[in-house]
Formats: sequence, structure tokens, C-alpha cells
Amino acid sequence: MIKMKGKYKVTRYKGIPIESDASGNYIIKKDDHNDFKLHDWRTGKHTKGNYKSLGQIFLTENNMMVAVIATYPVKFNNRHNFTPLQRFTSEYISNDVLDEAKKRLDE
Repeated sequence: MIKMKGKYKVTRYKGIPIESDASGNYIIKKDDHNDFKLHDWRTGKHTKGNYKSLGQIFLTENNMMVAVIATYPVKFNNRHNFTPLQRFTSEYISNDVLDEAKKRLDE
């Protein structure tokens, strides 16, 4: 088997944009209709930090905070279908916020 130079493991992260409320708690960032959508990102060659578990917050390349609500493996050749994330943080959303977001996975 020939190993490609520079090949790395790619994971897709389904996440929700989040923000802090007045008390500093993480909440789902909702639109003008009090709604939210799930979006996809992936690990990239230069992604900093490590994924640990659902609810973990990462920063996008535009410094938007996003919480992971599901993960999926991605074939290396298909990585360009998703936007790379910048870095994982050590912060997490609450279980209540995670549960609210996970309900969208079934829709």
C-alpha cells in the first residue's frame, strides 16, 4: 500500500452556531424567526486542538463559535465538500443546549 504524503484523518462535524447570553452561558444563535440551522465543517491540515466529545465548541476560520452535535467520518478525497474549521476550544455547551440542537438531527 502506498501512503500518500500529507494525508490526514478527516472528520465532518455537524454543528450549531452559538453565542454567549448576558450571564455568559452559551446559547444557540438564532435568526430573526427564532430558528437555527445545522451546518457542516471538517478537520483540516492546520486545525489546532483536538476533538473530545459532543458539545465541544470550535472556532471557524471566521472566528464564529460552533458547538459539535454530531460527527461523521469523511474519505480524504471528499474533504473539499466541507469547510475546514480553525481550532477546537476546551469549552462546552450545556447538556440542555446540546439536547435542543440534537432534535434537529432527526428533522
